[in-house]
Amino acid sequence: MTHALRNLALAALLALAATGAGAAGSHADNPELSDGEIRKIDPDSAKLTIRHGPLKDLDMPGMTMVFQVRDSAMLGKVQVGDKVRFRAERIGGRLTVTEIESVH
Repeated sequence: MTHALRNLALAALLALAATGAGAAGSHADNPELSDGEIRKIDPDSAKLTIRHGPLKDLDMPGMTMVFQVRDSAMLGKVQVGDKVRFRAERIGGRLTVTEIESVH
């Protein structure tokens, strides 16, 4: 391998590493789940009230707030008082839970 080609390959690898595109589970593809506790379940409006820690991806501090759920089937996965790990995203201007799992 020539010196110029080796430098080009090294530059490409460094650029890939800097963007995180080469890493499995990079932050952009798989943001971290946040910790929370279910405070209320509202099946009629497909909403959950969750007391949560900081939502890093949404740049929000910890608080208690109401979220829409992407799929109403999520409501059956949790009960009031459950400790959960969840992901919330802004969808159509609303904060929406897109993934949730109980912590046992």
